[in-house]
Amino acid sequence: MTARIPPVLRPEHPLARPLSGLITEFGLEYVGDIDGVEITGVTLRSTEVEPGDLYVGIRGLHSHGAEFATLAAESGAVAMLTDRVGATLGADSGLPIVIVDSPRAALGDVSAWVYRTNEHPPLMLGVTGTNGKTSVSYLVEGILKQLGLVTGLSSTAERHIGDLTVVSRLTTPEASEMHALLARMRESEVRAVVVEVSAQALTSNRVDGLLFDVVAFTNLSHDHLDDYATMEHYFAAKLAFFEPERGKRGVVSLDTPWGQRVVEGSHIPVTTISATPGVVGEWNVEILDEKAAYTEFRLTGPENRSLVTRVPVIGWHMAANAGLAIVMLVEAGFELEAIGQAIRGGIEAYLPGRTELVSGERGPSVYVDFGHSPDAFLNTLAAVRKVTPGKVIMVFGADGDRDATKRHEMGRVASEGSDILVITDHHPRFENPESIRATLVEGANLAEHPAELHVVSPPERAIRFAVSLAEEGDSILWAGPGHQDYRDIRGERTPYSAREQARDALREAGWS
Repeated sequence: MTARIPPVLRPEHPLARPLSGLITEFGLEYVGDIDGVEITGVTLRSTEVEPGDLYVGIRGLHSHGAEFATLAAESGAVAMLTDRVGATLGADSGLPIVIVDSPRAALGDVSAWVYRTNEHPPLMLGVTGTNGKTSVSYLVEGILKQLGLVTGLSSTAERHIGDLTVVSRLTTPEASEMHALLARMRESEVRAVVVEVSAQALTSNRVDGLLFDVVAFTNLSHDHLDDYATMEHYFAAKLAFFEPERGKRGVVSLDTPWGQRVVEGSHIPVTTISATPGVVGEWNVEILDEKAAYTEFRLTGPENRSLVTRVPVIGWHMAANAGLAIVMLVEAGFELEAIGQAIRGGIEAYLPGRTELVSGERGPSVYVDFGHSPDAFLNTLAAVRKVTPGKVIMVFGADGDRDATKRHEMGRVASEGSDILVITDHHPRFENPESIRATLVEGANLAEHPAELHVVSPPERAIRFAVSLAEEGDSILWAGPGHQDYRDIRGERTPYSAREQARDALREAGWS
């Protein structure tokens, strides 16, 4: 599995910093000889240590990272930062040990110091919310490029440094990886960086040491209740993004009731935006036209300033995402008129696995989407329905070892919004896929107007079955896999592409 984990992007020409300087800067306790020790990088993983690294030993679920201090030293680590328990565990490694109460809480500030990311930082833009984070991030990046800037991106799908692209590991990387990424971006003269920020990133200190010029909130809906006890806890994690130590200014969507609560709880200045009829923000999105290839909209703001443009995907929610992206840039200091001129022919952005059309000109339209929550299903199915003259067929499965409380509602919404529903597998991980499917079927049967229901496993068979039911003018929405290029089965990441499986199924059925 580790062989398929994407690499960490680090600066190619790191600048060494004395360990004694770190200790003095933060007033840290240490044991061992620090004389002449210089550090050039930071890592949490003993298997990814590079010569000159400060290895950080953190207590995990099953072991303490300090147990691997000797391995880290053999790989070139020159020092370790850990807690008191870790200092005892790593005492025999021969490394000088810096001691803090919480290595994870210290990681962001320490990484920022090592990589000098607080010195002349780029424009920093961050996006949080349940759905739409990735789409907004790509749209912001696309507009910035149309404005002529060299950009950086950190998202669920990919990391970008100018024209360089690598697949992501986590929605938001660990703080040490985030600061290494920013240092690499500085080498490439990146002027603006867009970061997708998950709730887990906020509660796990992954964006510590960063100050965003603008932070944004998309929405909140049922998800991640395996990590958060209640929706209130989940909301509190998101709200923490709107603190002065995180961001200077905020943009908040009012398209879910949680948006108003963000406005009320924010401790930084915020502006609001709405794409929901009857809900008025300081900025408002009006849908003008919906086609299979684009959604056209008007964005209107204070003093009736406005622009009209298109987003290259279907759905009102994608226009809402685009509007949010534009307002973030206005709040960052760009003139609305300059943005409007740059995107007058449409926003140029590729959103991997976000209602991505993977079919040809003939036959049914097939969309692959990353959506994996009831709210995402609701919006995407509605968008597909609007541009489909025939039947809407949906294929989906659910993640194993993840929030199981949303599965019934996923099944219900999927059945209510489609004409034919094909339930299959996704990432079963260590769960029994048959049990996951059974729960989704229970949910589908709760629909008031249920779709024709089929259960087909594995997903290779499911998409071919769906294509066999489809005719010209029909649409197939395959929700879940999106941009991902693997399936997680009992801890093994098996290479897998929903896009290619869908295209193969269409070709085999005789569609171009």
